[in-house]
Amino acid sequence: MTSTPITTADIANGKIDDALSVREKIGYGLGDAGGTVITCLIMNFLTFFYTDVFGLTPALVGTLFIALRVFDAISDPVMGVIADRTQSRWGRFRPWQLWIAIPIGIIGILTFTVPDASMGVKIAWAFGTYLLLSVGYTAINVPYCALINTMTTRHNEVISCQSWRFVLCGVAGFLVSVGLPWMVDLFGQSNAARGYQLGVGVLCAIAVVMFLCCFFWVRERVPLST
Repeated sequence: MTSTPITTADIANGKIDDALSVREKIGYGLGDAGGTVITCLIMNFLTFFYTDVFGLTPALVGTLFIALRVFDAISDPVMGVIADRTQSRWGRFRPWQLWIAIPIGIIGILTFTVPDASMGVKIAWAFGTYLLLSVGYTAINVPYCALINTMTTRHNEVISCQSWRFVLCGVAGFLVSVGLPWMVDLFGQSNAARGYQLGVGVLCAIAVVMFLCCFFWVRERVPLST
């Protein structure tokens, strides 16, 4: 990193090159691909897991989802303010990929884990882990959405980054949709709970690697007004 502040005038005058390498574009796309792994697990499999494997009633699952949607409506703008005020040697938005990657991977596995406990404890477990997973996703996704604005001012580079993002998210979604049922059968045999825990563990590990690639391969070089 440079020892003097970079300004938008420096970029406009050609003093700072904000052209992006292919690796940086892939890294940017992988950040959202990791998020796609998490959202696909929630949207495509969590309801079935809760009702048919975990043992919750549909009414309780519906209540859980509604409560978390209300929470998300509050947490998203709050996280936006936090991210915008973040100051670190890595920038404002990029470090969240590093800070949250491993925690969200662990929480994802715990969300798809069935504790050997009473139903009351299991209900508390479901609410607690899903809440933490929602917080983790917000903490990593909201800063990611602003990250592209600090990477480059070139419109063509932004379009190229988004193209890589769409492709990699598609691959990630396919991986989850096709891979998890296969891994549940492979790892679980007759134990669906174990199959989900191990299968989600593999996918969450992949998501963690994606988030970390985004952190290590991307740079914030365009200053934003405070």
